[in-house]
Amino acid sequence: MNLLLLYLLLLKATVTSFSGLTSLPVVRNDLVLRYRVLTDRELNAAVVVGRTGPGPYGLYIVSVGYFVAGVPGAFCGYLALVTPAFLIVPILRYLGARARRPGVRSAIQAATLAAAGLIVASTVPLARDALTSAAAVAIAIASFILLIATRLDTLWVIAGSAVAGLVAGFLL
Repeated sequence: MNLLLLYLLLLKATVTSFSGLTSLPVVRNDLVLRYRVLTDRELNAAVVVGRTGPGPYGLYIVSVGYFVAGVPGAFCGYLALVTPAFLIVPILRYLGARARRPGVRSAIQAATLAAAGLIVASTVPLARDALTSAAAVAIAIASFILLIATRLDTLWVIAGSAVAGLVAGFLL
């Protein structure tokens, strides 16, 4: 894939997102479904790599770039990730007091709801690809319940899930 096109696609994903993983539907649609340069499994791996390291949730964009085009692709992903940060200051200066207007607020809330719907829509195929065994489904359900019902730190839930996955892998 052309590196300029990769950069523009990843930039589109980062510019249209409100937080790290809201860019996921855009990335999946462009790189998995439209151009077919990435698989759901590779996208899952990129998200895992991006989420395991410290830093912003959108860091997985760098891993996506790497899976598509190696080190040059990772650099394109990095550039796409940091470009909005350089653009936000002039945009906020322009918006200024306009952001307090009811119309602007309503537009932001509508875009946030649309992003949440897109995340759910893109999560289903990725979950279908990742949850391939009864043990994986059980670990996912248990992790979800722990995160919802307790104040347990996410790090411990992830670590416990990894240990449970290793134990399930050895037993099966």
